[in-house]
Amino acid sequence: MPAMPSGIPACPDSSRRHRLAVQLADMIPGAATIRVSLTDPTHAWPQPHTVVQDEAGKTMELGRTASKVAARWIMRVWPDEDWNRPRTFRLADATLTRSDLIAAEWGR
Repeated sequence: MPAMPSGIPACPDSSRRHRLAVQLADMIPGAATIRVSLTDPTHAWPQPHTVVQDEAGKTMELGRTASKVAARWIMRVWPDEDWNRPRTFRLADATLTRSDLIAAEWGR
């Protein structure tokens, strides 16, 4: 991607994150956050896993296929992230944050 003299990309990739947020909101109505990790509790090996919560913080049930698709879509938008640590994708502002940092903000 061409860069400006300051070294900042000429076309920031933020629109891709926002499109993803819209697609996931359509796929999972009522979702506010999606926590993604490679530690599916039902498998002994690394496997994409999601935990979806609504605005009230209540965990939403999600089918296996939708869960895997959501996790893979998020991982593809941020391929350089260390996915050994869980990340939380906020649909409202299309941001990805380490899940342990969010828990620290909440005082847990």
